[in-house]
Amino acid sequence: MSKIDIYKKLYLLLALSLASFSWAYAEQNLQTEFNILSMQERANVIDRILSKRVDLLMPKLMKQANVDMWILISRENNEDPVLKTFLPATWLAARRRTILVFSLLEDNTVKAEAMSRYDVGKVFTKAWDKEYQPDQMRALIELIKARNPNRIALNQSDNYEIADGLVATDKELLFSYLPNQYRERVVSAEELAVSWLETRIKEEVELQKHMVALTKAIIKQGFSNVVIRPRKTKIGDLVWWFRDKVNELGLQTWFQPSIRLQRKYKKMAVSEDPEEIILPGDLLHVDFGISYLRLNTDIQQHAYVLKQEEKQAPKFLINSLKVGNQLQDILTSQFKIGISGNEILSKSREQALLSGIKPMIYSHPLGYHGHGAGTTIGKWDSQHGVAGEGDRVLHDNTAYAIELNATVYSEEWQKDVMIMLEENALFSQGKVEYLAPRQKQLILINYK
Repeated sequence: MSKIDIYKKLYLLLALSLASFSWAYAEQNLQTEFNILSMQERANVIDRILSKRVDLLMPKLMKQANVDMWILISRENNEDPVLKTFLPATWLAARRRTILVFSLLEDNTVKAEAMSRYDVGKVFTKAWDKEYQPDQMRALIELIKARNPNRIALNQSDNYEIADGLVATDKELLFSYLPNQYRERVVSAEELAVSWLETRIKEEVELQKHMVALTKAIIKQGFSNVVIRPRKTKIGDLVWWFRDKVNELGLQTWFQPSIRLQRKYKKMAVSEDPEEIILPGDLLHVDFGISYLRLNTDIQQHAYVLKQEEKQAPKFLINSLKVGNQLQDILTSQFKIGISGNEILSKSREQALLSGIKPMIYSHPLGYHGHGAGTTIGKWDSQHGVAGEGDRVLHDNTAYAIELNATVYSEEWQKDVMIMLEENALFSQGKVEYLAPRQKQLILINYK
């Protein structure tokens, strides 16, 4: 081996070593800066929040929905999505047939019980003595008779799949036991279930702020030279980096991250081809979210790959991002308690079009589910309203993914540029507050 070859090999090893060091250092910063909890610590946080939510929210929500009793029934490995939000952190699934019951009492307090031989966490006290009554369903009927509710809510919903978790078998079984006088009192739990899912308490808001900041920190690391080597890194490499990164941090994603690319000399407006190599002059876009402590984030941001002679992004891209921010302002200015998602969509689109913006709005609730239950404000293929979900009015203390895009024509590229943004926000006391500062500047990736 020649001296030149030896030097090349040593240089390569040094480069790999430095890259490895850079990667490890960056990862360590995220772990320590955001204090990602151990599994035991997470369980403690989840259970504390669940207890507080039931105490604070359930009496008010049951009264608002005009429900006296809420019955949730699920079997193991086929869980009702709402029932899962009530399970203690150490229960990773329902057990056998799990039946949870909320009863609104005369003093406006709520009693939480489980038709189980043991307590279900610290929230639900056991209400079934199998030695006295071997039949679980008969024990449930005895409880119903003792409480004598006027309105019994079951998780059935035409508008929200998340609130439609009662399977046919469990409903048939319940009705085979339920006396006729109580069958006539059964109503949909949609209003109650959706309100439970969409309403955030103070502790959850603080957690979501922390999670959004973490999500953006991961994006910033992904959109950097720690990860991206222009002319070498492919879109698919970056997608799987995000998956691996989340896994290494002990977190989860609730959907596959996506990377999109726009550039001047490209026929396709937006490319998601995993084999596409990232080049200087590219406008990159990521759609990415994490799941942590039973909550979710959903963020979209843009980055620009600098050319060798550039120190900042081209002015037309900077201005295009401002148009996207303007559309966000137009949308959030329409948020008012009691206004439906469809009304917000219509007024926002009208104002945007009058301002010369080509808008597409598809914002959604965010919480226990990434695409959560609550007030939906458009869908990408439903820009004139969404039946059911879009008819629901805004309520206080609810969280949203402010998701939209603006199409801006570029003279420099001689084609449209699409600015796709998604920020997570809380709607509280009539105001929209972003859970972390929204993107107002493109992330810059250095030429290398």
